[in-house]
Amino acid sequence: MKSFTLGDAARAVDGSFDGDENALITSVCTDTRKIKAGCLFIPLKGERFDAHDFIEQAFQKGATACFSHKKNTGKNIIHVKDTKKALGDLARFYRGLFDIKVCAITGSVGKTTTKDMIFSVLSQKYHTIKTQGNFNNDIGLPLTVFDIEEDTQAAVIEMGMNNFGEIEYLTNIARPDVAVITNVGVSHIENLGSREGILKAKCEIFDGLSKNGTAVINGDNDMLSSLKGKLVHKTVWFGINDKDGIYAKNISANGMSGVKCTICINGKSFDADINMPGEHMVLNALAAAAVGDVFGLGIDEIKKGIENFVPTGMRMEIKKCKNGITVINDAYNANPVSTKAALDVLCKAGGEKTAVLGDMFELGSYGPKLHFEVGEYAAKKGINDIICIGAISKNMYEGAVSAGGNAYYFKNLDAFFEKGIRLLEKPDTTILIKASHSMCFEKIAEKITEGEENK
Repeated sequence: MKSFTLGDAARAVDGSFDGDENALITSVCTDTRKIKAGCLFIPLKGERFDAHDFIEQAFQKGATACFSHKKNTGKNIIHVKDTKKALGDLARFYRGLFDIKVCAITGSVGKTTTKDMIFSVLSQKYHTIKTQGNFNNDIGLPLTVFDIEEDTQAAVIEMGMNNFGEIEYLTNIARPDVAVITNVGVSHIENLGSREGILKAKCEIFDGLSKNGTAVINGDNDMLSSLKGKLVHKTVWFGINDKDGIYAKNISANGMSGVKCTICINGKSFDADINMPGEHMVLNALAAAAVGDVFGLGIDEIKKGIENFVPTGMRMEIKKCKNGITVINDAYNANPVSTKAALDVLCKAGGEKTAVLGDMFELGSYGPKLHFEVGEYAAKKGINDIICIGAISKNMYEGAVSAGGNAYYFKNLDAFFEKGIRLLEKPDTTILIKASHSMCFEKIAEKITEGEENK
């Protein structure tokens, strides 16, 4: 991390302090377990904890200074009105210390995989950092910004949201040169009211886009295509059906190994082997190709980045096990669009096919209907066994049965492990595992693959 002084920090967050203005800050953290000499500790207050209780411990571990919005006294305590807001203000200041290429990404579906693919592409030319894990909110994004080092040349930053105003806040910290929107689906419709509301919230990403920046947008998405001719920034469109910008043709599935396509950029083209299955992965590759092109990469560099990308864990991870069982672990998260896309991938597998599906959250009053439709979809796709787990997934089970599917229902994971786990022991079967992250479906994948090696 590039160092700055205690005085710089205080001025950046409009705070007051008593201490050495020239003391150097060499790292920032919100977790006392990660404190080292030179650290600025920022204690956050949550519903069940208040890290202000650990300020003294932070100093004992070698912290140079601490923020506080309580009446803590002592040297090198910077007093602020709100430590979480101060974290964002400090990250905004720190971002301003660098002249680097920044790509911001949001979308209802696919933003993390797209982030990983863009990172792989840009890494072919630049020393690049990216958002780690789920650090895409008002705490995680500022901490990602502090990962920028003196030799960093590019950053790929993911932005998530639940409500209006959240992406606006994040984008004004990151101040991107390129802003990508992967799509507008139904995730978070519970809070945003409609897909039109989701579109409005996603478009907040342009608020922080630099004056000469570029919007990279999925032209195949019905909501996003409505923006054509309405944006003030230079816009690059990508799509499979939309041929206005960067597009793909000659798409062919390569079984569970991935998908092949030809990517066309500005009159040039190249063949790409994407190492994750599903036609939707082509759209992720097109977004990465668009960003690479905007940032000055050549065709060969873009191709290499797409073909070498490594996805974040529990996103279409494929593992072969004994008795011919193949597990597709896509348990990181789920919504109706991504679940249907995963079912499309499962359909292309050989042998028997089993879908283990669970609750998809943040759908509000739309939840029962959307779960029912996913169950119907799975049945109509010819999935042999459809296992539905969770309170809302009772609707998924009913949808599957109504469409003639062979379905099973379990009210929670415990009930499934007690009575249903043996359904996953059929030889020569491909098993898809997918649900919202808090359903903890990774436990199912762990149980099936216990003692197995990747093949």
